[in-house]
Amino acid sequence: MSSPIRASSILPGHREDIELHTADDLRLVGELARPVDREPAATLVCLHPLPTHGGMMDSHVFRKAAWRLPALADLAVLRFNTRGTSSVRGTSGGSFDSAVGERFDVAAAIEYAEFHELPNIWLLGWSFGTDLVLRYGCDPAVTGAILLSPPLRFAGPDDLSTWAESGKPLTALVPEFDDYLRPEQAREQFAAVPQAEVVGVPGAKHLWVGDAETVLDEVVRRVNPAVPVPLPTTWDGPMETGDASAYADRTVAAFADTPVSGPPQRRAD
Repeated sequence: MSSPIRASSILPGHREDIELHTADDLRLVGELARPVDREPAATLVCLHPLPTHGGMMDSHVFRKAAWRLPALADLAVLRFNTRGTSSVRGTSGGSFDSAVGERFDVAAAIEYAEFHELPNIWLLGWSFGTDLVLRYGCDPAVTGAILLSPPLRFAGPDDLSTWAESGKPLTALVPEFDDYLRPEQAREQFAAVPQAEVVGVPGAKHLWVGDAETVLDEVVRRVNPAVPVPLPTTWDGPMETGDASAYADRTVAAFADTPVSGPPQRRAD
């Protein structure tokens, strides 16, 4: 009998804790989720929202991507905590560096995916993570990128020019009611990148609360177009239930003006 896929549903997948090692000698904690019984068709490397205000590898869209997409869309999902960021997985070394030192974090994640022969690498950035994608993600190993709620806070014209010259696919999913950059403004800004696609999402807000399924459908549509969308909302097979209680105070606080404390952690292996 099919069961509904809920926010806490974990579909079958092979999940392992990983560590990334940066060129400036930091250890970053993360997780790689893959399909159980087949090679992935493509790979998502996730770059999370602002860590000083609640962003982390378990921010809800990325958590749902890792819990669902290996089974539903044949994708590998690599997510990690950038420097100084904490989640249940643990705390990455170093400290938040306002999108400067994080260039080494992005490089370490791409290098990990390359070294482990993960196919068809796409970057998936959210808010602060989109600035990291735009500034440091236009790497020869990267197929393309998808941006969720790009604020263009740290990235600038030179970064957009780099992507324009690369010709790599770039999609920005922009909420209708975003706090920083709304669809019309985004179309103006990304006009500098001829191949960029700006998708306005009606009714959505910066945090994508209630709209994670829309995001995952749009991601899969571009990264593995062989998979029909919308993705299934039920699952006929084994399914676990995750515990998201550690993040109850971080979903809506992720972009508040006051930093929030991290959840209880377990030791990283």
